[in-house]
Amino acid sequence: MGSGFSTYRPKAIYLDIDGRIQKVVFSKYCSSSDIMDLVCIATGLPRNTTISLLTIDDAMVSIDPTMPTNSESVLTQVAEQFSRAFKINELKTEVTNHLAMLEKRFELEGLKAVEIEKCKSDIKKMREEMTSRNNRTTCPCKYSFLDNNRKLMPQRDVPAYPKHVIITISFSISLQMLSCLEHMYHDLGLVKDFNINPITLKRWLLCIHDNYRNNPFHNFRHCFCVTQMMYCMISLCFLQEKFSQMDILVLMTAAICHDLDHPGYNNTYQINARTELAIRYNDISPLENHHCAVAFQIISQPECNIFSNVTTEDFKKIRQGIITLILATDMARHAEILDSFKEKMENFDYTNEEHMIYLKMILIKCCDISNEVRPMEVAEPWVDCLLEEYFMQSDREKSEGLPVAPFMDRDKVTKPTAQIGFIKFVLIPMFETVTKLFPMVEELMLQPLWESKNRYEELKKIDDAEKKVKHNNALLMTHKYLIIFLDHILKNL
Repeated sequence: MGSGFSTYRPKAIYLDIDGRIQKVVFSKYCSSSDIMDLVCIATGLPRNTTISLLTIDDAMVSIDPTMPTNSESVLTQVAEQFSRAFKINELKTEVTNHLAMLEKRFELEGLKAVEIEKCKSDIKKMREEMTSRNNRTTCPCKYSFLDNNRKLMPQRDVPAYPKHVIITISFSISLQMLSCLEHMYHDLGLVKDFNINPITLKRWLLCIHDNYRNNPFHNFRHCFCVTQMMYCMISLCFLQEKFSQMDILVLMTAAICHDLDHPGYNNTYQINARTELAIRYNDISPLENHHCAVAFQIISQPECNIFSNVTTEDFKKIRQGIITLILATDMARHAEILDSFKEKMENFDYTNEEHMIYLKMILIKCCDISNEVRPMEVAEPWVDCLLEEYFMQSDREKSEGLPVAPFMDRDKVTKPTAQIGFIKFVLIPMFETVTKLFPMVEELMLQPLWESKNRYEELKKIDDAEKKVKHNNALLMTHKYLIIFLDHILKNL
């Protein structure tokens, strides 16, 4: 006699997971999503992963309580049910590819979800670094070359230079400059033409930023100004019609790297003080050689190698071009380079490689000392910064018993006297020569130089008049005291 209840057994299916047999048991009361979760767990995939079950002939099987069963024996015989429940290898590949795509997208979009926290961390690190630099007691020139290797690797995660992040003024300006430099490489087509990884470009720029010291003048802002002027000249003079893209890459990269790790003390000090740099480079452009060395030490790091996708032959050309331009920024070679360029100008040929090399050297020299081309409110603070750096050096030279250049001596130089000669005998002749090739330079760059010279000459006249008045007043006072002294003597006779 029956009990009135039928015997119920849970349903079981067997899955082939990369050759491993896995049994899955579920009741008729389970929903399709419950069974799907069980299958995902059995295969080691996250829940809610979209999967499909396939028979041996790749026919799809519905995943629900009414799905057909199989058995282990049938499974091992590869029979007519679904001996391979689903193609787990194909599914894993699909999931892996999808995750890789998401990770790449997450990276390229600049890690927006954690950007603010990373920026806060960056700010803290930069403040600590600036504090340590400001507290230095040793001479910043007498350092070991290897001591700076710690900065050649990226010291922090790569930010996306977002416009929406509100942070401190100093760090915000740095981010804006980095963002602008990155934009220049994209806008000039360099990222595309040389297959530069955008993330590598960001890391490289960050590493460049970290390897500029906090000098009054030769700092990362100077690097940015020089590069921005180069970018303007490329656009203003239509240089992409004259130069190859490799030449444009060399011009921009040399501008960015041209003063890397500048210690704030010039070549004259390095040579007279017999610093490590002067000894290493045999008194021949020690700073410029050092800038080149640091630049290519940074690029030698895989994480910062923006040239990783160029051929070996192209890299040699790029490297040689950058070195040539950075070495040309040594002002001790100014007359030599300008005179040679003027000779080429008599019959300049854009197809002549030597002519083009000298043109590139003149271009980076123009950009390097172009502050007076800018509006007065921008240019004049840079003069103050340069004089501050000069005075730091001359004070040190006096304390160490080294020769002091008159134009760097705080007791002898003034802002007008410092600028008039420099503009008149260095800047104007060089920009006048460039104007012969590129007439558009005259109005935007040469004319401001004439105006700046005239302004400083007026300031000098005012200074001279004030000095004359002070001198006359001093003579009058001396004469007055002399009369009083004589009168006193006569009364006592």
